[in-house]
Amino acid sequence: MVFKRRDKQSNAQRLKALVYPRGGWRRAISYICLRLRRLPDRPARIARGISCGVFVCFTPFFGFHFFLAIFFAWMVQGNKIAAFLATLVGNPVTFPLIAASSIHTGELIMQVETPIPLSQILSAFASAFGELARNLVNITISGTAEWDRLHTFFHAVFIPYAVGSLIPGLIAATVAYVLSHKVILAYQKRRETHARKRLARKKPDKADNGGATP
Repeated sequence: MVFKRRDKQSNAQRLKALVYPRGGWRRAISYICLRLRRLPDRPARIARGISCGVFVCFTPFFGFHFFLAIFFAWMVQGNKIAAFLATLVGNPVTFPLIAASSIHTGELIMQVETPIPLSQILSAFASAFGELARNLVNITISGTAEWDRLHTFFHAVFIPYAVGSLIPGLIAATVAYVLSHKVILAYQKRRETHARKRLARKKPDKADNGGATP
């Protein structure tokens, strides 16, 4: 294959790339910001897409952030590619802050206390997804399933997380919209100005060449 890697990556290397991209998160974020600025669309549409991607990062729908961001972008007529790229705001570096703000806000709103430490939230979600898959298989095979653990997880962790994600998610999405709209608008205007200057420099050259005698 033309684009096949010469050196095959091991499973450990692939896992590491998911947690810590090659070149580091700083380089990855810089690349994403550059791609967002260069999207061929109106600044308002790109900014709406970015805000949708940022918002879903605060929700507990792990594994569905990409789809939700694109759906929300479609709902508000935002740029879907921008929404997709903006979901990368939710990464292993930012997750502790995002999860803490969502869970603590949910605890304050619902007047409850989440029984799982913040450091174990991801493993709790993984266990819940595994439990759901096992129950679905058991229903198919034997027609029986145990929902006690999932019921406890849903009411003690998932609902407070989901409810609490709305306020910090909306705040972050609003800030992302305002900042990205200003940056992208300025970037596009600067590109247009440079393009006009290049065109203006080329016109005199063409005029001189056209008026020259052989």
